[in-house]
Amino acid sequence: MVVRVLKVGLLAGLLAGLLVALLQQVATTPLILEAETYEAAGSAAPAAHSHDGHGHAHNHGEGWKPKEGLERFAFTAIATIATAVGVSFVLLAAMLLGGATIDRRSAVAWAIGGFIAVGLAPAAGLAPELPGSASGDLAGRQAWWIGTAVATAIALWMLARFDRPLAIVGALLLLIVPHVIGAPQPHAFESRVPAELMARFAARSLIVQGVLWACAGAAIGYLWPRTARPVG
Repeated sequence: MVVRVLKVGLLAGLLAGLLVALLQQVATTPLILEAETYEAAGSAAPAAHSHDGHGHAHNHGEGWKPKEGLERFAFTAIATIATAVGVSFVLLAAMLLGGATIDRRSAVAWAIGGFIAVGLAPAAGLAPELPGSASGDLAGRQAWWIGTAVATAIALWMLARFDRPLAIVGALLLLIVPHVIGAPQPHAFESRVPAELMARFAARSLIVQGVLWACAGAAIGYLWPRTARPVG
């Protein structure tokens, strides 16, 4: 079983990651490059930003960074594939622990739920950001993101498993409470990047995340039945 999980997780992540890396090149990378010109024009000081909606910090000031072109694409693709492999393993673990039948339909359904939990729901309070965007306290933002993702995942599981009114009410509360608390916001909404560019990036970034989850789910659903040991 362990070998099967490793094989399917790695292959699904590789397939999904390669596809999404190509999608990023036309959907989000040009916007990041454009935003970096505004950031460089506004200030030469280093700053931490989240490019992909996952709360990762990046330094755009002094220090090494990949050269534009093939080198940058290669490093971005490696990071994307690593993320897709992680998503694949999380999906597999959740489905196995939940006792789900792993086929293409169920795997994609679980993937959609995963995207809602870790992508769509947190983005309602913390939209994916470009370099030069204003942002609040990093530790507070990460804590809120994790809490929102966990609460949303539990709520979706409850809604899928239980039909009692009390369980439904509890699930709805879990969905709502993180947004009532609210994500940490910057003291001043000042940004060197045009609002139109930030809005376009946030929308495209969420689409890319959704495609990554869906591709990982579809790949798992295709590969899992085909890696079963033959009986007899």
